[in-house]
Amino acid sequence: MAFRRFLRGTVPWEQLEGVVQAVIQRYDEPAAHVTFLEADNWLSTPLVVNDQWFVKVITGQNSLVHTLLTAGRNIGAFSSGTEGFFEHFGTPYEMAEHELAATQRMREIGVNAPEPIEAFEYDGMGVLVLEYIPDFEPLDDLPAETVEQHSPTVFEFLHRMHEDGLAHGDFRCENVLVAHDDLYFIDATSVREAAISDARAYDLACALGALEPLVGAPTAVSAAARHYDTSELLAAEEFLDFVNIRPDHDFAAAEIRGAVEKRA
Repeated sequence: MAFRRFLRGTVPWEQLEGVVQAVIQRYDEPAAHVTFLEADNWLSTPLVVNDQWFVKVITGQNSLVHTLLTAGRNIGAFSSGTEGFFEHFGTPYEMAEHELAATQRMREIGVNAPEPIEAFEYDGMGVLVLEYIPDFEPLDDLPAETVEQHSPTVFEFLHRMHEDGLAHGDFRCENVLVAHDDLYFIDATSVREAAISDARAYDLACALGALEPLVGAPTAVSAAARHYDTSELLAAEEFLDFVNIRPDHDFAAAEIRGAVEKRA
């Protein structure tokens, strides 16, 4: 636990106060009400200001952890027989800029995402400001029948991204928010454009793996098949073992393979 706390790091209170002050000054707010979100996030400190702005504070420590995660994921990609496709950005501000741009691009192609406001640098940290979506629940906190109803939309949004040359790169159910029966994608990471085909297959494997424990393999594969053909499902199958060794994924890979191969 001490090592996990070291990796995650903490932002000194005076720096957080400075970030919040900078936010309210930028938007002409006379005062700030701050809510810290309960999140097991290694790559930022998330908070909400005045119930209007979702703010991510990205430190040098977060950037270091991103470097380590990126290297580990690329090693895993090599083990799956493909070239590593994850990218790292050199500074906390560059990380914030990328997520801002990725969020904007998702919205442009019809994928629900929080409205991107801006990214700026404060005291060597990257600060990302997005629209705050109130009353949301992560997809994996919902009843199984509700998750099943939303599953086709999950794959529809992924497919829109893939058709536009984008990949999410870090698909987990906690990165899919549900508010007032609408789905929102958050926390897209960066992948190399030259390896977009492998990144798409990895995304699809992540989505199947995330949904399998919630709705079962046949339902997850059936929802995916509304938007992906058999060859794409088989390509995703190659990444299932790689995805399953991640500590934030735990699913029955054999069940997914069986459902894919039955369909094939």
